[in-house]
Amino acid sequence: MTPKVRWAIMQIIGDNMVLMDEQIRKNIVDEDFDDIIGQDNVKRDLKSALLMDRHIILVGNPGIGKTTLAKNVAKILPDIKVNDCGFNCTTDNPICPECKNNSKIKTKTVSGDERFIRVQGSPDLTSEDLLGDIDPMKAMKFGPLSIEAFTPGKIFKANNGILFFDEINRCSEKLQNALLQVLEEKRVTIGSYNIDFPAGFIFIGTMNPEDTSTEPLSDVFLDRFDMIYMKYPETLAIEKKIVLLKGKKIDEVVFPEELLNQTIHFIRTLREDANIEKRPSVRACLGIYERAQAIAYLSKEKIVTEEHIKEIMLSVLSHRIKLKPSIKYLETPEKYLEEEFSKFKGRKSGYT
Repeated sequence: MTPKVRWAIMQIIGDNMVLMDEQIRKNIVDEDFDDIIGQDNVKRDLKSALLMDRHIILVGNPGIGKTTLAKNVAKILPDIKVNDCGFNCTTDNPICPECKNNSKIKTKTVSGDERFIRVQGSPDLTSEDLLGDIDPMKAMKFGPLSIEAFTPGKIFKANNGILFFDEINRCSEKLQNALLQVLEEKRVTIGSYNIDFPAGFIFIGTMNPEDTSTEPLSDVFLDRFDMIYMKYPETLAIEKKIVLLKGKKIDEVVFPEELLNQTIHFIRTLREDANIEKRPSVRACLGIYERAQAIAYLSKEKIVTEEHIKEIMLSVLSHRIKLKPSIKYLETPEKYLEEEFSKFKGRKSGYT
């Protein structure tokens, strides 16, 4: 690699880029993270980690708001004007070769939401997808060692923004090592070259601790992160508020409050059931709330009843639970749900 090319890549994100400025710190302190209802301890932990520019992994079961919370963080970031170069160079501090050599490059204003770059963890995700690679066509035109031949990966596009890595424990060990190098050593390895890379983004990952079909994360890798643990909604009242706020509503159909309390309590009871290994999330409550209204509407009825809930319960719930080995060979999830639901029929909840 020629000195010119090495210098060019080393300057892709400059040492003097300061993402966590005083305005953003003030925004963090003032932010209530209203997109998430409840979870006050989680929000406080997240604020303290963000203020100190820590790398974060949100740990919790599916459907509890990990992605929503991460997107909420993006709203804290103020709008900035950047060059339209693919590296999010700011207009007052051009750092990539294209911006340094071209004062007439187009600019654009990007919001915090637009600087939220999502990477979906999967076993087939490669280091090239994340870091970037040499474009063969550009390499033929400009030369294989030219900076013009380099196509930046998603990690570069997150400059001055948020790199959100969903289900980080689904990525391969090789990709873990590539991330480890970037986050801790501020260097990346592309091909056979080691390149300085002062990271200019907020890193937020997620993982489901109960997913056994994933790659194990090494202790060395986890040591680079602060883990923030999210749980299911603290109370029935909070979960009902989430359902009423996030769930779709058919105006012509009424879902009685007492029946909704009973339904949510049923879901919350399943989460505590010693026979259930995989527990239903808030999405189960949302699904029953929405589908029961739809069934009532199709039946030309104006009020949701227990029979409407029973009719759609298996469609919404059976794949969202997994019975423990001690019982799954004795009965199916569908039969187990029917038996458990029958215990709740006709009960008055009285739960808050």
